[in-house]
Amino acid sequence: MRGIRSRIISFTLLLALAGGCGKEGEHLPRFRSGGVETEHGWAELRRFTDPSGGAFTLAGIPERIISSAPSNTEIVIDLGLGENLIAVDTYSMGLAGLADNLPFIDFAYPDAEAIIALRPDLILASEHNRVAGNDPFKLIRDAGIGVAYIPTSGSIAEIYRDIGFIAGLLGVGDRGEGLIRSMREAVDRIAAIGSAIPERRTVYFEISPPPHIVSFGRGTFLHEMLELTGAKNVFAEAAGWIAPGAEAIVAADPQVILTNAALSKGSGMGDPVKEILARPGFSGVRAIRNKAVYRIDADSSSRPSPRITRALREMARAIYPEYYE
Repeated sequence: MRGIRSRIISFTLLLALAGGCGKEGEHLPRFRSGGVETEHGWAELRRFTDPSGGAFTLAGIPERIISSAPSNTEIVIDLGLGENLIAVDTYSMGLAGLADNLPFIDFAYPDAEAIIALRPDLILASEHNRVAGNDPFKLIRDAGIGVAYIPTSGSIAEIYRDIGFIAGLLGVGDRGEGLIRSMREAVDRIAAIGSAIPERRTVYFEISPPPHIVSFGRGTFLHEMLELTGAKNVFAEAAGWIAPGAEAIVAADPQVILTNAALSKGSGMGDPVKEILARPGFSGVRAIRNKAVYRIDADSSSRPSPRITRALREMARAIYPEYYE
């Protein structure tokens, strides 16, 4: 009861501040007030605008939450509200902090009837759920359930924004600000060292191996993380998520190669580092000659959530072991 009361107080304060907040409240959602009659009586209906620009309404603080992306799931768990999740996406399977026997939903083909039957107060959706611009949650919206779309973060600042926004919706704005401060401190520690490193080592980061190689350029949170360590992305001139050819990687001649790729069991190779070291045509690349190829945790380096700080530390230590302990 005390926890619910404190969240109501927090939610009320956040709403009071949201209309004209300063820097401390910059992550809070915007709203307009109204009302709705529910089976429990009259409830104040509040209208919010999500980070994608979409409008949705909530009656009070959401207690029953569905998450359609692992990054959103991790944010809710790290805010201490994992017990409020009543269903999550299949990629969130195995995350610590989830209740036993929690339903896992394939949000590529969401079953609106089954989701409505779970009686959620809020769905934290991902832009990845939209197919050809269509809203897969339209029927759910029509049923009066709030759906907040969280875009894929392109920077660390946008991750802070998403944490603050979700924390505000859930009535734990103070926890959100604390989580953001903790992340800033971890990021700033790496940045302080990285900015003083005189030699910017060139790095290639592989997300997916052949035959469908995927990496990234500027405008992604991973690119920003690489630069914070003091390194230089060999594909810094490219933008967003890219599919470089093997020839382009060899021509870039990176000093270090990082990967968070997980090869399929059917490939015959379970170790992506060994695969890269043995890749045909790569023997002349400096990172291969010096065996400077390293594995980075896949979850923390692929999900824009508070847990990117783990990947940032791993990246820094792999690229500059002499500077980062």
